[in-house]
Amino acid sequence: MRPVVIAHRGACGYLPEHTLPAKALAYAMGADYLEQDIVATRDDRLIVAHDIHLDRVTNVAERFPGRARADGRYYARDFDLAEITTLRAHERTDRHGKPAFSGRFPSAGENFRVHSLERELELVAHLSVHGARPVGIYPEIKDPAWHRREGVDISLLVLETLARFGYDDHAAPAYLQCFDENEVRRIRHQLGCRLKLVQLIGEDDWSPEPTNFAAMRTKKGLALLAGTVDGVGPWFNRLYKLRKRDGRISDSGFVTRAHEQGLVVHPYTFRSDALPPGFASFDALLEFSINGLAVDGLFTDFPDQVFRFLRSIS
Repeated sequence: MRPVVIAHRGACGYLPEHTLPAKALAYAMGADYLEQDIVATRDDRLIVAHDIHLDRVTNVAERFPGRARADGRYYARDFDLAEITTLRAHERTDRHGKPAFSGRFPSAGENFRVHSLERELELVAHLSVHGARPVGIYPEIKDPAWHRREGVDISLLVLETLARFGYDDHAAPAYLQCFDENEVRRIRHQLGCRLKLVQLIGEDDWSPEPTNFAAMRTKKGLALLAGTVDGVGPWFNRLYKLRKRDGRISDSGFVTRAHEQGLVVHPYTFRSDALPPGFASFDALLEFSINGLAVDGLFTDFPDQVFRFLRSIS
């Protein structure tokens, strides 16, 4: 069985991340799942955005000057949904205002917008009923501990919203993901979520919250996760080893350990314009991951290129 193709923030290799056009394009390219990163606004509405900040993907500083916090960042939590939907979305920039991916569409002057989670779920429902095929969703709860300190239980809001759209049991075409291990356990065991759950696994220094991703990657750690989640979403760079003296690539054993615990493995992020060390081409990366590691799915900015590869080996 081929791996599922998850459109990472939509087809964001071509159009600005998490915009409705990027999601529609990913659907047209054949993506099995569309990803939604979720952040809460000041009026406790949910928007689809990768960060709790708005300044690197929108014109918020121009539209609302003086609304930054002391650190100079503009937080979604400081704006109502009505204000956020007036912003123009653009390709991601770094802290210096330079494009994060220099070869991508220069969209600063286009009419791309930030939208609510409800609006995206309406699009998904419409495409699934009236389009060529159904498509699944893959929401991520962003920074739940930070949101609680801001006075909102974002996990509860997300589950309530998903349930209103029919995503409330294990058979639903949805995976719910989060980096926060404590929150994932809470979602399953306290909030009673029956959706398929995925524990995202990054690096210990990526998160301000206490975490031990290194322990999760071990056999014991994966066995513990299997009591709560259906799958894991690891950073791809932890799935292989690169021998420096000759560039030889080998399997780290993570996928096998996860499969032994009955967990699906959906690594991130497959980008043809940002290859991990040791891989000379996107096809080489896909060959190693799909035929070598036997991953169950993958997050990609370029769904069309993944499907081109899959057709070439079928």
